[in-house]
Amino acid sequence: MKRILITGAAGFLGSHLCDRFIKEGYYVIGMDNLITGRMSNLEHLMKLSNFEFYHHDVSKFIHIPGDLDFILHFASPASPIDYLKIPIQTLKVGSLGIHNCLGLAKAKKARVLIASTSEVYGDPSVHPQPESYWGNVNPVGPRGVYDEAKRFQEAMTMAYHTYHGVETRIVRIFNTYGPRMRLNDGRVLPAFIGQALRGEDLTVFGDGSQTRSFCYVDDLVEGIYRLLHSDYTDPVNIGNPSEISISQFAEEIISLTGTDQKVIYKDLPVDDPKQRKPDITLAQKVLNWKPRISRKEGLEITYSYFKTLTKEELYQKDHMNFDKYIKL
Repeated sequence: MKRILITGAAGFLGSHLCDRFIKEGYYVIGMDNLITGRMSNLEHLMKLSNFEFYHHDVSKFIHIPGDLDFILHFASPASPIDYLKIPIQTLKVGSLGIHNCLGLAKAKKARVLIASTSEVYGDPSVHPQPESYWGNVNPVGPRGVYDEAKRFQEAMTMAYHTYHGVETRIVRIFNTYGPRMRLNDGRVLPAFIGQALRGEDLTVFGDGSQTRSFCYVDDLVEGIYRLLHSDYTDPVNIGNPSEISISQFAEEIISLTGTDQKVIYKDLPVDDPKQRKPDITLAQKVLNWKPRISRKEGLEITYSYFKTLTKEELYQKDHMNFDKYIKL
């Protein structure tokens, strides 16, 4: 049985990856320090004989006994609310964390796939964004702690590949959504749905003309699975090129939820990207991958999930406890 380590396993994406690799017959080792992850995302796996969980911070030395075939490094705060609250921890998981994962991979002769992001493109001057575009990132802006952590992570991964011969894969993830997202994590989709469910007006930052391209989580996981088992070592965009403005998206959410809230406008945050749309030509060519779930279908599934939340969860502004990490 193949053994795989998934860091950030209790998070939104990490938990879905655990599900997929369990389904494929792998022995899955989940690892998370639970700053932003939730054990409730993994409860259904804890009783399985081919799953185990380590409560551990990947920024510290990682020890996994026995053989290891694959490592997926998905540990990282992934929304502005998170990485603006714990900027140093965000930088450490993308630097010390990837260094530890790559060192473990070298020792175990395991293949590593790292979760990079469309944020490496910054506020892009090229649209849509191909992997060949080097980006337009402000390293000293408030979002720089996340953007540069991911860019460094890519550089470190390629260095281990070229210098040590470690087998590596890099996925650049565009906006992804689905069940298990934290309702109050600050990202636009859960923010809109949460506001609709609470009967609040939907908040659009800027004039709403900025665009995003939303990919349903099952499509993303399929792309990651194919990339891990491919022979391709350079970065690959995985996302849905169906682009929509934030204003239009707000109207879609109002229609989906059957509510009659207004849309209100506030100032655009610093360095917020004006456009996001993946060029997935490479993924189609080397992975034979493209998204299959429409935004309408994916939003209906996601909305059904959020409707199951308790009233306490619905009104909780921040259920993550960052206090002990703030000074790191």
